[in-house]
Amino acid sequence: MTIRKLKQSCASLALAAAACLSATTAIAGPLDEAKARAHLDAVASGDLDALMKDYADDAYMEWVGGPLDGRYRGKEAIRAVWQKFIAVNDGKPRPVSFGKLSAFANAKGASVQQRADYGGKLPLKVLHVLTYREGDLTTELWQIAPAMQLDQ
Repeated sequence: MTIRKLKQSCASLALAAAACLSATTAIAGPLDEAKARAHLDAVASGDLDALMKDYADDAYMEWVGGPLDGRYRGKEAIRAVWQKFIAVNDGKPRPVSFGKLSAFANAKGASVQQRADYGGKLPLKVLHVLTYREGDLTTELWQIAPAMQLDQ
């Protein structure tokens, strides 16, 4: 192989590697943020069907604090906990204030973090972390945080 062909091969390989890296680097953006916001709006409105629509079949929820504290695996278990949460407020919408949304992503998925202050019969402040893989909500952290401040 001549030096010229070797240089061309190296240049082609470098371009291919760069294309590969850029094609596999996901960036959290409007789609992930819109899904997360729709999910949290469904929490506030008490809309069970909207809440459940993005969960993967094998989704996992970690609810930390309060009477619903626990680990929930799969859509059936997650649906049951949301039904209890909605029933606490008699199925009525809850007023809510949100802090600044943060989103992070890589080639494997995206995570969205949101602070929320929910009103209703049982007011509570919550740190949400939602993880999406291939468009499905796979993991949700619901951290009750009474002293939390909303980050604007």
